[in-house]
Amino acid sequence: MWTADGWRDYELIDSSDGERLERWGKYLLIRPDPQIIWKNARRSKLWDRADATYKRSSSGGGAWGRNSLPESWQIEYQPLGLTFKIKPTGFKHTGLFPEQAANWEWFSDLIRKAGRPIRVLNLFAYTGGATVAAAKAGAHVTHVDASKGMVQEAKQNAALSGLAEAPIRYIVDDCKKFVEREIRRGKRYEAVIMDPPSYGRGPNGEVWKLEDSISELLSLTRDVLSDDPLFFLVSSYTTGLSASAMGYSLSLTMKKRFGGRIFSDELGLPVTETGEAIPCGAASRWIFSDK
Repeated sequence: MWTADGWRDYELIDSSDGERLERWGKYLLIRPDPQIIWKNARRSKLWDRADATYKRSSSGGGAWGRNSLPESWQIEYQPLGLTFKIKPTGFKHTGLFPEQAANWEWFSDLIRKAGRPIRVLNLFAYTGGATVAAAKAGAHVTHVDASKGMVQEAKQNAALSGLAEAPIRYIVDDCKKFVEREIRRGKRYEAVIMDPPSYGRGPNGEVWKLEDSISELLSLTRDVLSDDPLFFLVSSYTTGLSASAMGYSLSLTMKKRFGGRIFSDELGLPVTETGEAIPCGAASRWIFSDK
């Protein structure tokens, strides 16, 4: 498991019976997590001091109860010098996935050591965690997301991290259609990062399911890589789509053309009260160099 254990402003304090107790800066949140199947005793006394609790509704969706949070606040990821805005939404999310810090650390090191200009394409880029990490490491980044609101949040995170003037190109577009246009235009990148959604609908009602679409998406995006690529990273939060399955698909896509190596594993967060780590999705990494 690749564990994001470098946080100071975020902490997964405890977990039990489908819920996690987290500290985001100075605020305590309780959020549901379907992978927390254990029903151990809740060790931390902080469960009763949460500033907000997200409860799912039997009719679908959910809402924050017992909510004494501000609209938004900031936390830092000190190891990379990054700052993010935290803003809880009506879908239990906060605008940041802290387990992704394990990926940020990995590709930031690759970019810094590359010794050449690196152009990164970040697809399904959300609020820009990977974008600001790559830009901080020195890359030129193209940030693509279909949500105008998420792209605006990414710009704010870049500014908070001292990257308002960094070479980041922000694109509001369908990721697949954008990649197709970049290929026709002859645009190429040394690295690709993607974190596609598990499920969604297109503008004409098309149904998107990651397990049905990932192979085509990987094959298409491979064609936007330069002749001297650095890495390809794909993450998933789709239940039932394992790291090994993604790694197999990525291997079929990348190794036939470029060679290189594939690494796949779960992403995780350490739990303070138990010393264990909980799974929080999966990732597959391809690197071009065999060194």
